[in-house]
Amino acid sequence: MVAGAEDDIAQRYVASPVGTLRLQAITAGVVGLSFAGVAAPCARGYHSHNQANTWLDRLEQQLHEYFQGSLHYFDLPLAPAGTAFQQQVWQALCSIPYAETCSYRDLAEQVQRPKGFQAVGQANSRNPIAIVIPCHRVIQHDGSLGGYAGGSERKMWLLAHELKMHKQQGHEHNEDEHAKSKFNIPVSSHLKCVR
Repeated sequence: MVAGAEDDIAQRYVASPVGTLRLQAITAGVVGLSFAGVAAPCARGYHSHNQANTWLDRLEQQLHEYFQGSLHYFDLPLAPAGTAFQQQVWQALCSIPYAETCSYRDLAEQVQRPKGFQAVGQANSRNPIAIVIPCHRVIQHDGSLGGYAGGSERKMWLLAHELKMHKQQGHEHNEDEHAKSKFNIPVSSHLKCVR
């Protein structure tokens, strides 16, 4: 979905353990979550569309729960603007389980483009809704971290946070079921695209 001129974007900035986040929504759902380049005021930016603000309220609450470790899956309507291929990749990203990773190659196979892992990487880098659409869970095939639009420090922090919270809640990964990245983070072996 593409936000039109008649559907202005509501936005606000919120503080988080990984820096200030810029949240954006329209009446149809969340359209953006990005890392603010500079510290912005953490104030509510109310907008004329009450529904867009409702999505921002829910997103802010769910992010708070995610950073506390009590939320593993976001439950929000998403309306990111992108090509059909980007949308397909972003949908597949949502199927990567919490506290696990997969490679760009695995993701390319998931979207039925086994030789298109570079295209998948580009679509991944254009994800407009960071954290919620978990592009940080995609690593290199050799287990190395790979790139991240929010910076490698944030990517490593998010992956380590998820693994720590998962383990604290008594979830242990069966070594026989999951490979591990170089960062000791489980690699998903069972991607299934939710349609």
